[in-house]
Amino acid sequence: MRVKTPARREAILAAAAEVFKEMGFEGASMAEISARIGGSKATLYSYFKSKEELFVEVTHGEAKKQMEPALAALDQEVDDLELTLRVFGEKAAAFLCQESTLQTHRMIVAESGRSDIGRRFHEQGPKMGLERVAAFLQKQMAAGRLRPADPMLATLQLCALLDCETVKPMMLGLEKSISRPRLKRMVARAVETFLAAYAVR
Repeated sequence: MRVKTPARREAILAAAAEVFKEMGFEGASMAEISARIGGSKATLYSYFKSKEELFVEVTHGEAKKQMEPALAALDQEVDDLELTLRVFGEKAAAFLCQESTLQTHRMIVAESGRSDIGRRFHEQGPKMGLERVAAFLQKQMAAGRLRPADPMLATLQLCALLDCETVKPMMLGLEKSISRPRLKRMVARAVETFLAAYAVR
C-alpha cells in the first residue's frame, strides 16, 4: 500500500477545490476528484473518509489563510478599541464578500438540510474563529473597556452587525460588489452600533 504523504494530501485538496468550484458540492464526486489526481478512489478514501469531510477540509484551508490576518488584528495590545474592531471587521468582511467565499457558503446552506455538513463546517472552522473573537471581547471587558456581558453573545451580535450590510446582501444577490470605501463605511457603522451597546463611556 502506498504511504500517505503531505504532498499527496495537498494535491488532493487542490484537485478537490477545482472540482467543487466547477461542479458544486452535489455535482462533485470522489470519482471525478480521484481522476483529476490520477489515482484510485481507494487512495482518495485513505486520506478522506467522505466527500463531506473533503469539502470541509478544502473550505477551511482557504478560510484559515484568509481569516487569520483578521483574527491576528485582535491579538495585539489594544490602544484604540474602535480602530481594532474596524480593522478586524474590514478584513473579515472583505474575505466573506469574495465570490468564492459566497459560493462556498451557498453550497453549505444548500446541503445542510440533507447532511451534517453545516454542523461539521461550523465546528471545525467558524466556531474556532468566534471563540477567538469572544476571548478578545472578554479581555476588553476585564480591562473595563466593555461592560460585563456574555462574550460569545457579544461576538454573535458583532458578527450580525458586520454581516447585515455586507455579507447578507451579497449572499442574496442584492449587491454584486462593494467598493473598499463603501465597505469601510459599512463596517464603521457596525462597530459604532456595537460600541453604543457595549462600550463603557
